[in-house]
Amino acid sequence: MSTVGSDAEVFEHSRGRLEAIAYRLLGSAGDAEDAVQDTYLRWHAADHDRIESPEAWLTKVLTNICLNQLTSARVRRETYVGQWLPEPLLAGDRMLGPADSTEQKDTVSMAMLTLLERLSPNERVVYVLREAFGFPHREIAGILGLTESNCQQIHRRARQHIAADRVRADVDAAAASKITEQFVAAAVSGDTQPLVAMLTGDAVSVADGGGRVPARRGPVSGALAIAKYLRGLFHPTEAKRAVIGGSPAVYAAVVNGGPAVLVEVDGRVVGVFCLDVTDGQVAGLTIQVNPDKLDRISRRWAETGPHEPLIAHW
Repeated sequence: MSTVGSDAEVFEHSRGRLEAIAYRLLGSAGDAEDAVQDTYLRWHAADHDRIESPEAWLTKVLTNICLNQLTSARVRRETYVGQWLPEPLLAGDRMLGPADSTEQKDTVSMAMLTLLERLSPNERVVYVLREAFGFPHREIAGILGLTESNCQQIHRRARQHIAADRVRADVDAAAASKITEQFVAAAVSGDTQPLVAMLTGDAVSVADGGGRVPARRGPVSGALAIAKYLRGLFHPTEAKRAVIGGSPAVYAAVVNGGPAVLVEVDGRVVGVFCLDVTDGQVAGLTIQVNPDKLDRISRRWAETGPHEPLIAHW
């Protein structure tokens, strides 16, 4: 590699893959962008003549930056107000990365990203690189400075942790749209029964307001409890409109590969409800209303519009 131009081109060729890895590891688009930028700075300062495989070098550097962030994030989240949830991304966002297989799509779902928070940093790295990007254990072991057998053990342990709490069916676009429309209709009906019918008995709803906007600080469990919670949440009042800055429109969307309800006020996305669907029912609900985590999806939503609302004025 002899020119600055070619060095930059090599990095740009890998940027999308690096962003997709970092987002899966960190659950935050902003943090992922920072990690990729730090990787670029180290690449820019490196002696490229001594790097045999730029792709492997970049992946290793990025992964170690993310590992440091994951360790510090655990400390920060001990003081986080309420429940921390990942940052949602609209369908088509480059940061979502590969989605050729069910496994790849699943690793970026909101439910899976939330489950990944329970893993140790090394478990998360091994699981993401293996399941989403197909890295062989030998390469992952080299990235982490582990033996290949140790890497295999970590992968098995991570899969066991995930499998204990994860049952998910792949939902096609048509089914996702139908489920979302039914969900919104049930939520605004003022009656709990339609919602109870859509939810599994052991469904769980979690919301993230980050202390910026009102949100339940703990999970809501069970179909009836969630139905009552949503009935109140979707009941329009002037006080609620004041909190979100106006009368919102409600849309069906695909977020992180799954069905979602998107709430918009004057071009700003103010809430994203991601539905985790199993056998035609909603088994989980992640509600992101922290404005710090909605900037990117707001920009992309505006870029891909106009959209047809399910409810034009709530």
